[in-house]
Amino acid sequence: MSTIRASLAAILMLSACNGADSSSDEELSPFPPVERPVSAIVASQYSDEASREQTGEANTVLAVLGVEAGDTVADIGAGKGFYMQKLAAAVGEGGRVYAQDIFPDVVSDLEVRANANGFGNVEAVLGTPADPKLPEESLDHALLVHMYHEIENPYALLWHLREALRPDATIAVVDADRITSQHGTPPELLACELGAIGFEQVAQSPLEDGNTYVAIFRASEPRPAPEDIVPCQNPQ
Repeated sequence: MSTIRASLAAILMLSACNGADSSSDEELSPFPPVERPVSAIVASQYSDEASREQTGEANTVLAVLGVEAGDTVADIGAGKGFYMQKLAAAVGEGGRVYAQDIFPDVVSDLEVRANANGFGNVEAVLGTPADPKLPEESLDHALLVHMYHEIENPYALLWHLREALRPDATIAVVDADRITSQHGTPPELLACELGAIGFEQVAQSPLEDGNTYVAIFRASEPRPAPEDIVPCQNPQ
């Protein structure tokens, strides 16, 4: 075989191997794909912190969720750490906050911010889009704030998140009441998607701007096997 032919053969073999290994996570995943648009992640924070502070949103959310001193709470998709700071103060020295995100640089920045503010009760955690990578049965509460519509596959993430929840733990989702392609989640769709993983909505409260809400969920049914999850229909 000539050198040219040998080189072409090697390239073809490499291409075939790369093609065999390039199956997407969605194709390999046992979880059903979400049947609606997923918003792109456009920033590591929802809004500037001064504006968020003025609305009082975080104080309302923590009150509705019932965060108390000594609790263990996860801030899923913590971004710049606005809620991380609020949670660290609320749970106190006897509590713990997992500030979780999927980007290594963001997680590094969260760790720096926690240390700079003296929050010894905060641990920054690197997760994946499908798994928050949190300790099993460690959480009293989990928060997903202004990011649910950006989750690639909420069924996978919520399924794995259940592993980290204690039996009576709650999940709070804060989002805008608009379609997911416009960076929001209709409450009915949210209840359906969490219901598919065995969660029941136990509360919902409007927030100050009138278009944003916080919905609280608790596990009420056994967690289904991934292949048994029934995806919600796309309402958009």
